[in-house]
This record gives sequence, structure tokens and C-alpha cells, in this order.
Amino acid sequence: MPARLFLSSGDLMADRRFDFARDLQLKGDLAAAADLLLQATELAPNFASAWFTLGEIRERLGERDAAIAAFRKARAADPDDRHGAGLRLMLSGAEQLSAMPQAYVRALFDQYAPKFEAALVDDLGYRGPALLFKAVLSARAAVRKPAFFKRAIDLGCGTGLAATAFAREVDHFTGIDLSPRMIERARATGLYAQLEVGEMLQGLRRKPDAGADLILAADAMVYVADLASLLHEARRVLVPGGLLAFTVETHRGDGVILGEGLRYAHGAGHVRASIADAGLVLSRLEDLSARNEDNEPVPGLVVVAAKG
Repeated sequence: MPARLFLSSGDLMADRRFDFARDLQLKGDLAAAADLLLQATELAPNFASAWFTLGEIRERLGERDAAIAAFRKARAADPDDRHGAGLRLMLSGAEQLSAMPQAYVRALFDQYAPKFEAALVDDLGYRGPALLFKAVLSARAAVRKPAFFKRAIDLGCGTGLAATAFAREVDHFTGIDLSPRMIERARATGLYAQLEVGEMLQGLRRKPDAGADLILAADAMVYVADLASLLHEARRVLVPGGLLAFTVETHRGDGVILGEGLRYAHGAGHVRASIADAGLVLSRLEDLSARNEDNEPVPGLVVVAAKG
């Protein structure tokens, strides 16, 4: 995983207390760490990193109300919410499910970029692009069409793993990612004709009608709470007969939830209904895991839908 985000308070003494608190936290002395963090926030009341870390510690100590208060202080101190305090509030049930803060996703993957592929592929057994490739081939074979695409859009392209899997089947690849550092890595592959820094839905909205034959989203929908808007926009951008293929984490219930890993999981029924509501035709929906967590496959779906 990426290095932990730290936002300096601007006060040297407060930052030092934070560093000491983190050492104590890592050693398991949570009560002493919490005391030091409170001292840091007394010196610097808008110290977002200290408030966020205090929230984490309060959670581990079973002090739910105090944790919620600390996370709210962290978000107030950093309205962009680069730590993702709002996600922790959602996970605790203190707030309703909503969109993931863009600044959090950007900060997460900017930090993740240098070791992204090693961590994802080697440590987590990531297989999303390979699963999508197989699913797209099967969907094309079922309608007796070749799996060759003039123009493809890779949503949440990361370092270019999906483009690598589809390189021989696509003439012109456009990659969209919220993280500038991920885009730098994708550019180095030489696989993309065009790369854009931006959020996925916003990126699709900039595309012309019927401008793509294939849209991919490998391990990207896990950062999207509202599938409906993205699917509607994907349908507009696809040519008739074009395909949308994506992986998503799932759960046994209905609708969408935020999992312990701070990624959204969408129920299979919810995915089916969202695809139908968008006017797309479901080609394939398979129970397949795209990655592991704690050495166990994360429940997932591989989805292919077509524009009729």
C-alpha cells in the first residue's frame, strides 16, 4: 500500500508530537498516542492529519463517538478530505453513503503509483485485465463478431494494465485517470494515443456521441458509488454494438455498500438493474474475483454490456 498521507500543520512542535504519536501507535500504545495527538491539535487546531489519526485510534479503542468527532474535525480542517475522513464516517454509519472524495482518490493513487503494479499484481494477485479480456472475447464470439476495436476508452487506466491486455485488439486507446502520477506511468507504456487527467464520469462527458467501440473499467468501479450516471454516459459514448466491460466488487445483499477496504461493493441485482436502466444489454455477468485481500479472493463480478 502507499505511504501514509501526512499534511503538515505548519507548526514544528505540533508536527513533532504527531511523529511521536505515530511511533507509539505503531508500537501499540494507543492511549499514549491519543494523548500526544490531542496535544498536537491544541497547538494546531486545524491539523487534519492529527485529527484523522486520532479518529483511527479512537475507533480501535472502541470509542465510537469520539472517533466520529475526530473524523469530522479532520474533514473540517481539510475540506478536500485527502485523508478520506468522510469515508470513515460512512463506514461507521455516522453518515449516509455518498461519492468518494476526488482529492482522496487522487492522493491515494499519486502515492501508490511508484509501486502500484508490484503491490497489485504480486501482493494482491490482481487479474482484472485478464478476466475482462476473456469476457470480451466471449461476448464477441457469442454474437459472431471479431474482437477488434478501432477506439477504446480505459477508465481509471492506472499504469496501463488493461491497455496491455487489449493492446493487439485496439487501434486507438484513450486513458482517463484522476491521478497525474498514474497518467505519467501509463504514458511510459506507449500504449495510449491519448491520456487525460480527470474523474471518469467527467472524462466520458467530454467525449462525443458514438465515439468509442469499447469502454473498459478494470478495478475502477470500486471507487464509484453511483453506477447509473456512469452507465448512462457510457451508453451515449458507445457506438451501436459497442461494449462496456468492467469489474466490480460485490456483496450478497442489495444495492451498494462501502466495504472495510474503503471500496464500494455492488450487489449483482443492483448491477443488472443499473445496466437495464441505462439502456444497455447485459452480455455477461460472472462471479469472478479480480483480486485478493488477506490471501482470500475478494467477491467480485466481471460484467460486459452492449449498446443495442
